[in-house]
Amino acid sequence: MEQASRTALGAALYRAAHQIQDVPPVFADPLALRIVGPEAERSLRSGEDVHARRPGLRAFVAVRSRYAEDCLAEAHRRGVRQYVLLGAGLDTFAYRAALPGLVVFEVDHPATQAWKRARLAEAGIAVPGSVAYAPVDFEREAAAAGLARAGFDAGRPAFLAWLGVTPYLPRQAVLETLSFAASLPGGSEIVFDYSERAEDRDGAGRRAHRELAAGVAAVGEPFRSSFQPAALLAEVRRLGFSEVEDLAAEALGARYLRGRADGLALPGGGHLMHARV
Repeated sequence: MEQASRTALGAALYRAAHQIQDVPPVFADPLALRIVGPEAERSLRSGEDVHARRPGLRAFVAVRSRYAEDCLAEAHRRGVRQYVLLGAGLDTFAYRAALPGLVVFEVDHPATQAWKRARLAEAGIAVPGSVAYAPVDFEREAAAAGLARAGFDAGRPAFLAWLGVTPYLPRQAVLETLSFAASLPGGSEIVFDYSERAEDRDGAGRRAHRELAAGVAAVGEPFRSSFQPAALLAEVRRLGFSEVEDLAAEALGARYLRGRADGLALPGGGHLMHARV
């Protein structure tokens, strides 16, 4: 891939649409609309953009970001001072939140990262000195190499967030990155999302998965991996993580969407896993 990720843009548009469509937002991001630009904002506000009309996917993107940042805040309270965003896309955490002493490492494909930096400049969003960029093509290079070039200290604990990436990578690449996270010092953590296998979903879930798979394949970024939850949980523990939490739609909805007047709900099939070394 020599162009910026289309699915990274899609995730950013869902986060931006969430700020408009879902009141109150589960995940408040004051820069979400600025980073996608005024033309995209107009399209989202008018309802023309499809991302404004898909409440289930919009909810999942919002909830996964909220969950990751909630877990990060807890890790920071425990003394973790390195935050690694694997596949950072247009994530805005580093430009809107300040946790004392935290260094944010943004890891992404070089083309996507260059596009993001251009978007930040166009939107007039300042880049703080606490951000370090690590360009990496996950299929050709290990994240560890790019992080080392960016000044990451593999001898100190880190919190890693890996959102919206695993479905687009081969299974082996997913496990290699999880193995890297497991090799970090005690107290390190990772939050990532993954997709259940289509054959493990109900009829409506399989149809929705086929629809989504066709859409991402059409923009040149097809799904390449999915997992059976119990098997992945066992694999993650085998890699050396001592504490693992796996949350499916029902548990995430109970935590973040309970009692909403708008009926915002999560589709099945997407999981968030939180693992600590």
